[in-house]
Amino acid sequence: MEGIVLALAFLACPVVMGGMMWFMAKGMRQQPPAEQPDHPVSVEQLREEHRRLGAELERVEGRDEPVAGRS
Repeated sequence: MEGIVLALAFLACPVVMGGMMWFMAKGMRQQPPAEQPDHPVSVEQLREEHRRLGAELERVEGRDEPVAGRS
């Protein structure tokens, strides 16, 4: 009797882990795919965004006051 209890305790971890993996994989398959933009982003739009972000970065880094998270 003690051997059966020991064997069940030994097998409980892999069986439960396999069940959790199966349920998680099942949940991932039921989610809709991520939405893609309706139209592709043009190179010009990306360049404008890059320019805007670069100017913002320079503005923030040029400050004399410390920025949160920096030493």
